[in-house]
Amino acid sequence: MEAIETHVTMKKVLFIDTAHPVLREELIAMGFECDSPEGLSYDDYQRIISDYEGVIIRSKVPLDAPLLQNAASLRFIARVGAGMENIDVKQAAQQGIVCLNAPEGNRNAVAEHALGMLLALMNNLLRVDAQVRKGIWIRAENRGYEIQGKTVGIIGYGNTGSAFAKKLQGFGASVLAYDKYKTGFSDENVVESTMQRIFEEADILSLHLPLTEETLGLVDDNYLQRFSKPIWLVNTARGPIVKTTDLVHHLQNGKVRGACLDVLEYEKFSFEDLRQNELPDAFARLLSLPNVLLSPHIAGWTHESHYLMAKVLTDKIRQLYA
Repeated sequence: MEAIETHVTMKKVLFIDTAHPVLREELIAMGFECDSPEGLSYDDYQRIISDYEGVIIRSKVPLDAPLLQNAASLRFIARVGAGMENIDVKQAAQQGIVCLNAPEGNRNAVAEHALGMLLALMNNLLRVDAQVRKGIWIRAENRGYEIQGKTVGIIGYGNTGSAFAKKLQGFGASVLAYDKYKTGFSDENVVESTMQRIFEEADILSLHLPLTEETLGLVDDNYLQRFSKPIWLVNTARGPIVKTTDLVHHLQNGKVRGACLDVLEYEKFSFEDLRQNELPDAFARLLSLPNVLLSPHIAGWTHESHYLMAKVLTDKIRQLYA
């Protein structure tokens, strides 16, 4: 009897960006073939995406409607991170593509980074470190502020906002949180609040919002003027939520005591660098201010979160195919 030849077509996943090796290992164990082509352009991805059932991405290219419309076989998009602004989730939903992200994997990292930046800024740690290294010993002028007794306002109470509230326990602060799309979340870590109460009572403001049409430029001159007291501002969310020109103005006039910025309005789409050819005068003024602490979008970028985000996505993909 003549043998019948059969071919098994493996499910294919396209790695547009890198991830912790455990993600690839787990996908292969689930029966996926994983491709990581290098040096491809947006047009190249448009051409090849129809071959894939899954995509792993951070922020290298936009998965917009024109690209997704070519993704005839795509079943899932997994973003190694929290924000989904580089994915047209509405278009994906129309095509039945499931969008996955991993905020559970880096929420602790973001919360610790936000707290670390805040402590460093309020206690002048960068400045005094530089002074002592030069043999300068100044004490009274470098007196810091304590978190204890302050009111912290958290805007956005999802994964990172709630993790930050938890980290603040033990500091003796009052913690208020406002989330436009969530209610009933008061607990031992936080008091659910109105935005008006935060404007009236906050000493410290921490942003934990996605970048959307609603949040783009949210923290502007009008927003900052509504605070009754001078505030410290912490932004570990997305740079364009804060209008830099208006922030600089209020840093200079004392309405904002200081700013901790892990993200900047002028980052490239990929978050890998700044748009050097588009940096306005406001950015130069921001850099000149002593009451500003900056980091290069690394709040959620720890060794631990690198692994955890991959594991979170692995579990979600496995569940999708269960």
